[in-house]
Amino acid sequence: MQVIVNVPDQYLLDTSVGEIARQFKLYAALFMFQAGQLSAGAACEFAEIDRYAFIEACKRYHIPVIDYDEDELVHDFEELKRTCASCFIADSFAPVRRLFQASDAHFFFYL
Repeated sequence: MQVIVNVPDQYLLDTSVGEIARQFKLYAALFMFQAGQLSAGAACEFAEIDRYAFIEACKRYHIPVIDYDEDELVHDFEELKRTCASCFIADSFAPVRRLFQASDAHFFFYL
């Protein structure tokens, strides 16, 4: 599919049409990824960039690549603890609990 966008010349500012098109594709992919409409892999494909460049763009625009709230994070650690009991010390979740006691924010991973 082809989409035609008319951009006034004053906004090009020494930028080629090809570069503007690449930026639009990246911004659209980032927006759809953030909205949950595309997976990270699909967003990479849409923007025609590799995963590393996509993760870097997410970091640049403060878009979390992985978004856990406290319950999800603790649940995943509990599952991992049950799966591999010998991998964890007795109260390995204390630092995680302290992190969430200090802040009500979601736990975001920016790579």
